[in-house]
Amino acid sequence: MDTPLKHSRLYWLHALTPVHVGVGRGLDYIDLPIMREKITHWPIVPSSAVKGVLRAHYEETENSLVDVAFGSGGDSDANAGSLNFTDAHIVCLPVRSLYGTFAWCTSPMALRRFLRDITTYGGDGAGLEIPAVANANASITSSDTALAERNTVFLEDLDFSNTASEQAKNWALYIARSVFGESSWQEAFVSRFIILSDDTFNFLCDTGTEVNARIRIEQETKTVVPGALWYEESLPAETLLAGGVWCERLYKGKAGSTTADALFSQYCCKPLHLQIGGNATTGQGQVRCIFDSEAAKP
Repeated sequence: MDTPLKHSRLYWLHALTPVHVGVGRGLDYIDLPIMREKITHWPIVPSSAVKGVLRAHYEETENSLVDVAFGSGGDSDANAGSLNFTDAHIVCLPVRSLYGTFAWCTSPMALRRFLRDITTYGGDGAGLEIPAVANANASITSSDTALAERNTVFLEDLDFSNTASEQAKNWALYIARSVFGESSWQEAFVSRFIILSDDTFNFLCDTGTEVNARIRIEQETKTVVPGALWYEESLPAETLLAGGVWCERLYKGKAGSTTADALFSQYCCKPLHLQIGGNATTGQGQVRCIFDSEAAKP
């Protein structure tokens, strides 16, 4: 088992609206794709985006420890900051369902990597096990799930036979407590949580994102600018991603008597409503940022 980092915790990003954290121009039919991990091609939100948005949020408070926590620029006294963030990796992808409206989908490999992060960043993974799921099957939390009809789950144009498992239920409860706390969304999440095979999850991560056609309007004539049509990809609303944050050392020249625990208490504790990625003026990129707590433990 991995040894947890001394000063660390998990953080979550819960997309409230579509989120576009892009990589510039694409080479395929999608002109503006989202950022993806190289080895899996699964969507991610890079650590630089998370850290930059948090810094901008806390700069408004004019707190003197912002530079200590998130770093500062300059020629002579620049530093990278004491808080280190990983990329936010996908844990659950929302997919349209014939029953139950939509499902929060994940896979054994996604959960296996997430379980490693739980252990590394100070969480409690006791009781969390990785189920084996065949390509045509799905693991659900219980027989009265909101997703199934006659033992079959229909996601987009795919159908799966399902099996209720204790492993799926334990994962659903852990994630629900972490992301939704004591709200009524806990029950909604558990009844819509589903574990698919790795191959199916790979397919949905490639095809289950939002792709929208965008145009640019000429201000004077209020008509479409010739050739100004492009396709833009976004993570759908309700996507769940998770990463880790830790404090390896403090920059003593600026930190004074500040401790790592004090930085976590100030900057990595309470839930935050943030805007991340592009298209802020059209309402996109709205996320909840939630830091792990004792309430998430089984």
